[in-house]
Amino acid sequence: MPDIKHFAPDTALETVLRLFWRQGFATTGIQDIVTATGLNRSSLYATFGGKQDLYRAALGRYLDQRSRPEFRRLAGSDRGLPAVAEFFDSLVEARCVGEFARWGCLISNAHAGAETSDPEVRALLDRHHGELRDALQRALVAARTRGQLADGVDLPSSAELLALLAYGVNLRSRAGTDASTLRATVLATLHALNDDPSV
Repeated sequence: MPDIKHFAPDTALETVLRLFWRQGFATTGIQDIVTATGLNRSSLYATFGGKQDLYRAALGRYLDQRSRPEFRRLAGSDRGLPAVAEFFDSLVEARCVGEFARWGCLISNAHAGAETSDPEVRALLDRHHGELRDALQRALVAARTRGQLADGVDLPSSAELLALLAYGVNLRSRAGTDASTLRATVLATLHALNDDPSV
């Protein structure tokens, strides 16, 4: 087994992140982590702490490296609803095709698990939700400026609705829902916000 001085913590944490993401927190044991990383328990404990500490670190890494770049891209666009549609199209693609297909989202999976009883995990999930909602609201502000929204659309509640839709895409894709069904649901939601379905 490698000594603690001879492994890259960043690489090990990415391995652990993927393990929790694919299998879930409850069904992943320390021996699974030892086997996946090739590290002994003492090296893991000395570097990261126990399983709960590893899980918190994995969630933080996921938020920083996978979620936040997408949020920044969405919030930084001035295209309005097309940017929202693109965000969801990329989300559906990531959840249904490729290396991580049917894994869902580590953050959404955490919302559905008992691990939310940990106050630090709960705080991280709340941060993620706030950043997702705020990015969607900024895109809706751009949509309103461009005249893309129907009269009477409330921006905060619509951003919240779209954030909940993102969680639904994540969870339903993990359960096996096909991409075309998910895209149709997204399209129907966006059309409900918009008087002109061609936009």
